[in-house]
Amino acid sequence: MAQAIAPATVGDSEFDRDTAVTLRAPGVYDARLSAGWTIINAVNGGYLLALVGRALADALPHSDPFSVTAHYLTASQPGPAVIRTETVRTGRTLSTGQASLFQYAEDGSEVERLRVLASYGDLGSLTDEVRTSARPPELPPVEQCLGADDAPGPSVIPGSNAITGRLMLKMDPATLGWALGAPSGKGEVRAWFGLSDGRDADPLSLLLAVDALPPTAFDLGVKGWVPTVELTVHVRCRPAPGPLRVQIATRNLAGGFLEEDAEVWDSAGRLVAQSRQLARVPGR
Repeated sequence: MAQAIAPATVGDSEFDRDTAVTLRAPGVYDARLSAGWTIINAVNGGYLLALVGRALADALPHSDPFSVTAHYLTASQPGPAVIRTETVRTGRTLSTGQASLFQYAEDGSEVERLRVLASYGDLGSLTDEVRTSARPPELPPVEQCLGADDAPGPSVIPGSNAITGRLMLKMDPATLGWALGAPSGKGEVRAWFGLSDGRDADPLSLLLAVDALPPTAFDLGVKGWVPTVELTVHVRCRPAPGPLRVQIATRNLAGGFLEEDAEVWDSAGRLVAQSRQLARVPGR
């Protein structure tokens, strides 16, 4: 049976504390990348996107991410960082901005980690009309899915797994063959997703959700770190309270790179976020 977790309110959650930014000067924000969101060799890309997304929400006249594209330039490490934002355009419905996250080299110079271009708006102003052929993934009940605590031995993922302590991630057993040395070869991963302290999802945490599951490369039999090169997220509506269903799939690994398409569904059965990323496969 899944453990009941008292919900955390927005602002009291570890996610909110670890994505906090402090305005230093117009358009310039100080931040600290938490070691709690690391996986294998680096800070998780979805967490980084949420952190930069929070700075843009403060810098732009609109507060909700609609479309966010990030290019990951160098691997981020826990520690201080600075985010520099720029307003590209403001309109009545949408505002567009760009931002870069920098960390400091040993000589004190700034090293750019990722660069983001995003459009923000007001998700609350959207109509309720939906015309779609998309369907939410069919997952077993949460209590029949498997999390990090259910593993029979040490993690099969080398390096840091600190991020698993921040997440309520319950994997569909049908997509976990790779963890037992028997990947299906289909390139599919599905899971229930939430934050471990019970904080309900919002548009910023959706930027994390699309990049929080094990990479689909594992289900293809590929081992090791699969760094993101580019990630685009479309946030479609504000998620209802409750756990999210996330499915990620790849159809093409070629030339040492693969794409991952993600869908995030809320407890009301609505498609609340979509993403596509390009990732580099180790050893190729």
